[in-house]
Order: sequence, then structure tokens, then C-alpha cells
Amino acid sequence: MRVHICAVGRLRGGPESDLVSDYVTRFDRTGRALGLGPLTVTEVEDRKGGGMGAEADLLRRALPKGALLCCLDERGKVEASPAFAKRLAGWRDAGRGDVAFVIGGADGIDPGLRSEADHLLSFGAMVWPHMLVRVMLAEQLYRAASILAGSPYHRV
Repeated sequence: MRVHICAVGRLRGGPESDLVSDYVTRFDRTGRALGLGPLTVTEVEDRKGGGMGAEADLLRRALPKGALLCCLDERGKVEASPAFAKRLAGWRDAGRGDVAFVIGGADGIDPGLRSEADHLLSFGAMVWPHMLVRVMLAEQLYRAASILAGSPYHRV
């Protein structure tokens, strides 16, 4: 199952970009034998300032056709890492070809796009900068692959 992170905003060079690249590489290496990957990151940017609606249109165009849509949203489900790994494996085992994780911009995800989601995922009640959410998601995807592979990376 191919995994996609579709995010509003450009991640310039720096520590966040380095971390995302590292976790993408780790995920691809670990996930390959599990039928997970590759992991791609697609960035969209609303240069005209059209707000959440314009961002949603750009995100929709970036989503692979037929992909399972998981939006990161503060109203979503908070899951422990093992439960997230199980969910990812369930999507894979159900025959999903693509899963797309969507990260909105500064104002979040347009309600229309959010209502189209198959799943809403939250990293807690706190609001996180979208650049850090990208790092956190990439790490959790790698952690999920590690859990599914039986690796000692995830300690309980």
C-alpha cells in the first residue's frame, strides 16, 4: 500500500525537513517487506491567499485517485501507536492501494474536505504547527511499520 502525506505549505531546508527525510527513508526501508510504501510527501501552497477552501481544492488535486483519506485534525481520534499500526495494517490488508494523510495549513482543513475523510486522526488536544505535525506523522508512520515488523524501536 502506497502511503502519501499531502500537506499545505513548503517545508524549507532545516531540522524539520531533515527529520521528515530521515523518517521517510526509515519507513520505506522497514515497510517494503510489509507491503507498505513507498512514502511520498506532496506539498501544496495557496499563493493567492484563498484560505481553507482554496487549500482544499489544491489538496484534492494532489490526492491519488481512490486513496483512503485520513485527515489530521484536532477533532479526530487520538490513538496509541500500536492502535495506529493496527489501523494501517488493516487498511493494507483490506486491499487499499493508497492511503493519503492530509495536513492542513494554519487555519486547519476545510470542513468540506474534512467531511470527505475516511478517518480523522488527532495528535492530541493541543494545536501543533503544521510543519511539526509533518515530522510527527512521518515518525509515527515509521513507528507503525516498526511495530508491525516486530522491531524493538517501540518500547512499552
